[in-house]
Amino acid sequence: MKKIFVTKTFIPPIKEYKKILKDIFASGQITNNGQKLQLLENHLKNFLDVKYIHCLANGTLALQLALRALDIKEGEIITTPFSYVATTSAILWEKFNPVFVDIEKDNFTIDADKIEQAITKKTKAILAVHVFGYACNIEKITKIAKKYNLKVIYDAAHAFGSKYKGKSLLNYGDISTCSFHATKLFHAVEGGCCITNNKQFNNKIDLLKRFGHNSDEHIQLGINAKLSELHSAMGLANFPHVNKIILKRKKVSLLYDKFLKQSFIRPKKQKNLEYNYSYYPILVENENKLLKIIKNLNKENIFPRRYFYPSLNTLPYITKKYSCPNTEDISKRILCLPLYVGLTKKEIKLISEIINAA
Repeated sequence: MKKIFVTKTFIPPIKEYKKILKDIFASGQITNNGQKLQLLENHLKNFLDVKYIHCLANGTLALQLALRALDIKEGEIITTPFSYVATTSAILWEKFNPVFVDIEKDNFTIDADKIEQAITKKTKAILAVHVFGYACNIEKITKIAKKYNLKVIYDAAHAFGSKYKGKSLLNYGDISTCSFHATKLFHAVEGGCCITNNKQFNNKIDLLKRFGHNSDEHIQLGINAKLSELHSAMGLANFPHVNKIILKRKKVSLLYDKFLKQSFIRPKKQKNLEYNYSYYPILVENENKLLKIIKNLNKENIFPRRYFYPSLNTLPYITKKYSCPNTEDISKRILCLPLYVGLTKKEIKLISEIINAA
């Protein structure tokens, strides 16, 4: 029986990919800021209407470079415990201490009303996450950051295609990062990006991603975070399909809305948000019911995912204890249902029926 996973990579027609590969093979350049990477960055810059963009090897490196580019030294980074582990990993890898602030109950993003009380003399930045492509409380976070002279990074790994007040969600903060992993709405097999409207941060990221040197002039410590031409080719092949992908994911989401009989709690969409339909999370009454639903779906070769579990403040290598009751509760009850281009109405109905029966 066919297996249905939480996501399925969108792959463009192979002839479209081969056409771009043919140009790369003819040029003989497969990395180091090639023509296809530059073309991809130009397409994305125009699509997202942002000033500066750097396509990188993956989204985790994008977070690490964002922290480095802000030129902040060791200290504390206020962040959310409700995210993929990469958000916290990047903070720890760059030798900062994560300070976890609980999430809002309505849309699962960091609770901006609780940020201020977490600020100390050691606080250097706020790293918030646009969870599932829903927007953080941007206005309040901006106000707090200005008051305490803090930098703001948005982990917008899920937010490609989402808009807030007519602008891409990736247009907010000092730096926003995104993931172009194969599981994402827009992908380059592997990849990610840093976006900023600040020239100083842009120049810093440009150096950091290529070992910190210009030709033989070594300016600062850097690493290799470059995106290859072959990955850029996949991004270019996928790019013309982005609007169609969002539209088809919307249709799948609306069918879930129709077929799911129980009124599950869903993230609350802000009034000014144009959503990208990157995920379909439901909040189940309790963990036992969630596990029953997963078991029943698995019996039919259907594999949803517990995004995001566990609450990151409970990770075994987080030595300091933080109380985040909303996150700890929601992380045990959240379930993301299969959502991708090509999921059929029959399959969506079957998934819904199994959930309804449980």
